[in-house]
Amino acid sequence: MTNQPEEVNSMQEMMEELEKSMRPIHRGDIVKGTVISVSDEEVLVNIGYMADGIIAREELTGDLSVNPQELLKAGEEIDVYILQVNDGEGNVALSKRRADAVKTWGELEEAFQKGTALQVKISELVKGGAVAYIKGVRAFIPASHLAYSYVKDLAEFAGRELEVKVIEFDAEKQRVVLSRKEIEKLEVEAKKEAFWSSLEKGQRRNGVVVRLAKFGAFVDLGGVDGLIHLSDLAWERVTDPAKVVSVGDQVEVYVLDFDQDKGRISLSLKEVRPNPWNDISAKYKKDDVVEGKIVRITDFGAFMELEPGVDGLVHVSQIAHERVTKPAAILNIGDKVKVKILDIDENKKRISLSIKEALEKEVVEEGNEDFSQYTIQEDKVTLGDVFQDKLKNFQLDK
Repeated sequence: MTNQPEEVNSMQEMMEELEKSMRPIHRGDIVKGTVISVSDEEVLVNIGYMADGIIAREELTGDLSVNPQELLKAGEEIDVYILQVNDGEGNVALSKRRADAVKTWGELEEAFQKGTALQVKISELVKGGAVAYIKGVRAFIPASHLAYSYVKDLAEFAGRELEVKVIEFDAEKQRVVLSRKEIEKLEVEAKKEAFWSSLEKGQRRNGVVVRLAKFGAFVDLGGVDGLIHLSDLAWERVTDPAKVVSVGDQVEVYVLDFDQDKGRISLSLKEVRPNPWNDISAKYKKDDVVEGKIVRITDFGAFMELEPGVDGLVHVSQIAHERVTKPAAILNIGDKVKVKILDIDENKKRISLSIKEALEKEVVEEGNEDFSQYTIQEDKVTLGDVFQDKLKNFQLDK
């Protein structure tokens, strides 16, 4: 005969033990659970409670286009957020999306405090920047922080994956601001440090012309700019850098000097090109008569270019036999005139020239009476006029 009171007592004891084994749950708790089954509309989860929990599709992820069966599998352990202890049908309403968000806010705060880098994908472009979602949490990237350099077109970042840092964080206001610029800034600084460590005077480096100024050209050597001064652009005299290089030109340059503390590098373009003075003695001899172009006029004479990079001086006393007080009254920049080489000083890179002696030599050697080739117009004053008396004497002697 069955003892009913004993059976009732045993059943009550079992229920009490079962209740003790069930952990108490409250709305807003985050607990761990095990996926029992997954359908197109919901996920059934065992959370160690007297009733199983259900995650509706809209509480699974922020992306409703994702199929739940592709996201979770039976037997998988997940974190869930308690929405309701009883949804009205005896089940516990759960949310994986909210659990992920709470967990993500904690991870973002930690990343903000430690400066940890995160990998994100740009989801949309908005006014003033871009938006990325980190496990359901919306984060904003200002346009000024999308890259280290200036961003002309935000469209080039659509759908891109970026490594970023959290630069602003406020959980209460649910505000997260990210920056790619801060990551690139560290990369640029590391490259700069490596660059300066490897830089030496006398090196030849490749670079790109990035900017022109009145006083020279700036060259990007790989994250660090150097300056080619006007005087170092070419062996010849340069007044406008645009006549030698253009923005975007790839050039090989010579490192003259540098100061890392001031961030300055002095470069030379002419030093990587042949120096026309190196074989000057093979090309020009004393007493030679050569033709050159007037490139500069001063009160004490005129500078004449014999070839690019090789200038000589016609002293005021060597322009004509008659006294010349203003070389500019007789000579013009750009005039081509024959001169006689009086002296060459290779060490000092100086050549002394004479117009008047070249004229005499032409007359003596060739008996040339046509001096129109020496005529240089300037207010109707010509070398023929300057040498008129000498030429008359020469004709009488003949």
